Amino acid sequence: MTSAAQEAQVHVLGIRHHGPGSARAVVAELERLRPDAVLIEGPSDASELLAHVVDPDLVPPVALLGYVADDPATAAFWPFGVFSPEWQAARWAVGHDVPVEFCDLPAAQSLAALGAPVPAAESEPDGAATEPDDTKPERAPSDEDDLRTDPIAALAAAAGYDDPERWWDDVIESRGEGDVFESLAEAMRAVREHVEAAPADGAEPTREQRREAFMRKCLRAALKRDGVRTVVVVCGAWHVPALTGTLPTAAADNRILAGAPKVRARSAWVPWSYSRLSTASGYGAGVTSPGWYHHLFTTEPDEVVVRWLTLVAELLRAEDVPVSSAHIIEGVRLAETLATLRRRPLAGLAEVDEATLAVLCDGAPSLAELVRERAVVGERLGAVPEHLPVVPLQADLDATARTLRLKPDAAVKQLVLDLRKSNDVAKSHLLHRLRILGVEWGDPAETTGKGTFKEGWSLQWRPELAVDVVVASIWGTTVPDAAVRRLEALAEEATTLAEVTGALEIALVADLPPAVTRLLRAISDRAAVAHDVDALLAALPALGRTQRYGDVRGTDTAALAEVSSGLLLRACVGLPSAVTGLGDEAAGVLAGRVDQVEEVIGLLGDTDRDRWYAALLTVADRPDVHGSVVGRVTRLLLDSGAISGEDAALRLHRALSAGADTTAKAAWISGFLGGSGIVLVHDPALLAVLDGWLLSLGEQEFVDVLPLLRRTFGDFDAGVRRNLGDRVVRLGDDPGTVDPEAATLDARLAGPAVATAALLLGLAEVPA
Repeated sequence: MTSAAQEAQVHVLGIRHHGPGSARAVVAELERLRPDAVLIEGPSDASELLAHVVDPDLVPPVALLGYVADDPATAAFWPFGVFSPEWQAARWAVGHDVPVEFCDLPAAQSLAALGAPVPAAESEPDGAATEPDDTKPERAPSDEDDLRTDPIAALAAAAGYDDPERWWDDVIESRGEGDVFESLAEAMRAVREHVEAAPADGAEPTREQRREAFMRKCLRAALKRDGVRTVVVVCGAWHVPALTGTLPTAAADNRILAGAPKVRARSAWVPWSYSRLSTASGYGAGVTSPGWYHHLFTTEPDEVVVRWLTLVAELLRAEDVPVSSAHIIEGVRLAETLATLRRRPLAGLAEVDEATLAVLCDGAPSLAELVRERAVVGERLGAVPEHLPVVPLQADLDATARTLRLKPDAAVKQLVLDLRKSNDVAKSHLLHRLRILGVEWGDPAETTGKGTFKEGWSLQWRPELAVDVVVASIWGTTVPDAAVRRLEALAEEATTLAEVTGALEIALVADLPPAVTRLLRAISDRAAVAHDVDALLAALPALGRTQRYGDVRGTDTAALAEVSSGLLLRACVGLPSAVTGLGDEAAGVLAGRVDQVEEVIGLLGDTDRDRWYAALLTVADRPDVHGSVVGRVTRLLLDSGAISGEDAALRLHRALSAGADTTAKAAWISGFLGGSGIVLVHDPALLAVLDGWLLSLGEQEFVDVLPLLRRTFGDFDAGVRRNLGDRVVRLGDDPGTVDPEAATLDARLAGPAVATAALLLGLAEVPA
């Protein structure tokens, strides 16, 4: 290092990520120091993107997306809010023409350290940065590991606080003056001395050691530049001791950095949201109240409370909650009084929350939770201008939507597609593929009229969908490729055969032939070793439903039909042995499986249908099968025409014979009726058998079966129950005779109807 470099001044500003007080203090310090270079914690190979932070169309919250060029599934995000100290430092530097760059490990190394491709959306619930974070004010530390990962919590505990965010709020967020950086650095030195041990000889450097070695390397490089006299480093407070005092030699840092793996990485700005910036989303460096922190940073300190409660009042009024100016005034007084009682310099979020609950929400926790979701956390969405590089998946989506003339709209729009038209089919494919990726631009909607060629959608482009596109970009650079990879991942993670067939059904409606081929292979492989009849039955409905796509969408389903037949054959062979010895719960599950297959059996081939009903007939003839299963199978055979009404009545009579258990008889009836009594309305023979059985029951037997029968008949529609009552009253009557009293006509009531009928039939003249 040159003598000039040694004389240069280095100021390391330790900050809390996403802290508005830290952001204000950083800007004030930059204004005071007027440095010649600024270094900011962040991926160094994305430094060229810092030039865009002053673009008025780049509106935080936004995030830096880093992804492997050859495999976008390996990705990470570095989010920023308007109140993030790093964002404000970058804006100050670019706005004052001061050289600025990121000084943390490049994304090329961070992504290589991730190893095998793991979607950030799964490794972090909100798709947040996979970078380890310095400050996680979520809990008090309990051991040395907690001290290392959560140093702010350690400082808060040392100061007597059980909530680290409350400590930060008191020390920094609620104080607009004073230089806290040196005090914070001293505190961090004490914490690190407590938890850090000397590295073992020959030990592999940790990722944290590599990060700090790289930061020092960037600092040395900045100091060597001509004209650089003052350098400011903005980084997480934990790293301050590693960048101040007596530093290791460059050679020592180079040894730490040697051999680190790298990949070819790319970076881009993407929109973010406050809900994804919150701790609740699972983001490690998140804060519990990004909406409140945005308000803190953008509002004058002496107006924070009154403007906040005014905002809350507007939110509640929009929900038809009566909130007056008097509520706001009393809320401000209560918050300030609580702060005084607690010896706080200003009312913080805790006091404002309590005032909101007590005064504006009238003590209603549900309203307070609404305020927390919509205001304290908030759903503010950032924006990235079109002229900046975007995620490849977003570019492909925009291009495809323009081609299909499918324009994003904030208003809800009902769309009915005609699947006989190529452009409408392409729109359907796009919307289905986006749903696979979790980008729910459209929700399926019911359509009126007949025919399977219609498909309804309810479309609404919400701003946060741009974030969903970013998260989905880990699966690929184009919508079709990403959807294929996502389905393949779902199939690989599936634990049942039914989940794989469900994925196949989705692949067909989305027109993803590569996924269809691989899923068919996966189904064949799993079915070849599957012996569980329940699993085979559960897998068949999705396969059956997909048979219709060959007609509606022009999809080749020949291979699908072959797989379906194979599964059905295995299920039919195993069904008779699978129905033996079932308890009530297991029998109910199996009966439900049989119903689901019956719903789609008409979509399969004639051979498959014949095989299916032959298997059901075998089950119906078995004397050792649970009554609910036999009853249900008998009903399906009757409805399909496989047995006659007389045969069904004979089977019902046999099931209700004196030798059977009363509860088993009730189960048979429940399975046979299956939630619909219409068959009894139209078949007097079946109704007569059932009525005769009920009349034959003794008092205790009737009491025993009444709950099950009441539950069974209670599921019938009111009209069906009324018709059944009428049929029961007339059981045994001669159908050729008519009760004269029942045929009595009230001429006064029937008159208007008769007159209208006469007009329609031309038997009367239309009155003038």
